[in-house]
Amino acid sequence: QVRLVESGGGSVQPGGSLTLSCAVSGGSVSTLSMGWFRQAPGMGREAVVAIDRAGTPSYVDAMKGRFDIIKDNAKNTLSLQMNSLKPEDTAMYYCAAGRMEWWQLLRPSLYDYWGQGTQVTVSS
Repeated sequence: QVRLVESGGGSVQPGGSLTLSCAVSGGSVSTLSMGWFRQAPGMGREAVVAIDRAGTPSYVDAMKGRFDIIKDNAKNTLSLQMNSLKPEDTAMYYCAAGRMEWWQLLRPSLYDYWGQGTQVTVSS
């Protein structure tokens, strides 16, 4: 059973940066497709960025250029580097893992494993 534990959330001012981490156990990130998703209050869960088993990322257009995903096979972790944060980035951020193909990476319903989430708040 794959277990995912996120960390690194917190409060940051607009324009600031934050890095989220996802520690993976019970499986290897090198054999998993993985992604970051977020959910704001009253909203559905949306994709942020994902990465396939080979390490090729898929970005949501609105996040491209501000967010970056890093898979560390040696540490068995997944990270989300977030820059130029905006108040609308405020949400609970989730790490997810699955075994789908690259064209399915941004579809949250296809992921098998989810972390508990970490809160990110962007406010002045």
